[in-house]
Order: sequence, then C-alpha cells, then structure tokens
Amino acid sequence: MTTAEEQEKHRQAHSFGAAADAYERGRPPYPPEAVAWLVPEHARTVVDLGAGTGKLTRALRAPGREVVAVEPSAGMRERFSHVLPEVRVLEGTGESLPLPDSSADALVCAQAWHWVNPERAVPEAARVLRSGGRLGLVWNFRDLSVPWVAELDGILRDYAAAPTEDRQVDRLGERFGPVERQRFRWHHPMTAGEVVDMIASRSYVITLEPATREGLLGRVRALLDAERPAEMPYVTECYRAGLRVR
Repeated sequence: MTTAEEQEKHRQAHSFGAAADAYERGRPPYPPEAVAWLVPEHARTVVDLGAGTGKLTRALRAPGREVVAVEPSAGMRERFSHVLPEVRVLEGTGESLPLPDSSADALVCAQAWHWVNPERAVPEAARVLRSGGRLGLVWNFRDLSVPWVAELDGILRDYAAAPTEDRQVDRLGERFGPVERQRFRWHHPMTAGEVVDMIASRSYVITLEPATREGLLGRVRALLDAERPAEMPYVTECYRAGLRVR
C-alpha cells in the first residue's frame, strides 16, 4: 500500500464520528444466528471492538454476560452512550486495547477489522483474551444477487471506490488456531430514508466533497423512488478462531 493509499485509509477510518446519527439510523443489526455462531455460549466477558453506535453490542448482551465496548471515535462513543447507557464503552483501538491481560472470553469485531494493523492488533487481541478464548470477525454485505441492490452498488462505484476489501483474516498467525467461516443470508426491513442514511454513513461517502455526495444521494433517492423496496437483503460473513491454549 502506498503512502497516499495509507493516508486515504486513515482518513476514511476516522470519518465515522461525523455521521454517527446516520450510522445509527441506517446501519443494520446482526442476525442472532450469526452472533450465536461467533460467540461461545459460555462466554461471560465479551469485548466489542470498533463498537460504533452499538449495533452488534445489542446482540451480544445475554444474561450473566458482561459486554465491554471499545470505540476510537468520540462521536460514536457519545451516540453509543445515548443508545446503550448501561454498557461500558472505552476509548481504544484494535492496536491499543484499554483492557487487562487475559480479561475476556471472546473479542468480536464488526465491520472494522479491515481498518486495523494486524501486526499490532493480533497480539493485542491475544493479550486480552483468556487462554482458549475466541476472536470473531463479522461483516454485513448487501446481497448483490438482487438486481436493484446491484444497481445501487453501481451508483456508489460511480462516485467512490469502496475501502480495501482485504479483511485480513488470513493474518492471525500462530497465536490462533484454524479460522472457520460461515455465511448467513437474511433481510432487514428498511424505509427509503434508512437506506439513504445507510449509504450516507459509509466512510467513502462521508469523505466525498459535499456537492459530489449530494449528487450521489440524489441518484440513490431516485432509484429508491422507482423500486420502493421495503427491506434490504444482506449476507453476513463471519469468521472465528480460537486462541491457542497457553
């Protein structure tokens, strides 16, 4: 990756705070079956890395389980605290987790592992997890097999390149055991306004020039007016790996 590409990645990674409200309104949750696959039932302390406004955090909560959120953006943490005031949210990154050694049974990262530096984030995850703990990585993707969703994706690509598609799941190294993968297809009810908010909360849209961004969103609204969808089809892609017993 060139210096220019690294700078653009950094700019996009730190853009979300400016769109925290749109993120909360437009981003989808995560299907319960995906969360059950990612997190062991016996896990009592679970870290939600890159928690954003708490989309995954809500699904991670369970009786007898403590969920600790870690989020680098002040804007996102503020919105998180408004939505989930009972959950502890800490400032931190994948490369610098504000948690003690061997303090968590599971660490889950949703929509964010592609932003981290794995050379630093993998040892940090291993440090925080208890022996035999689990790392879970998850992404929601719009289902492009649906024609109008593919058309929506084409509009986005006319204006901005998506962030790197490298999910970095092949860089967990020897600290973790084999990486398992699972996919879940589902539909999330959404209004046209929520779809626009979802698009507006993407990092590569947030960082566009205002006039360009409004042009993109105008085309998105026109497509939605024509299609009138009531839901968004998603594919949730999950990865999990256990920390090797120390």
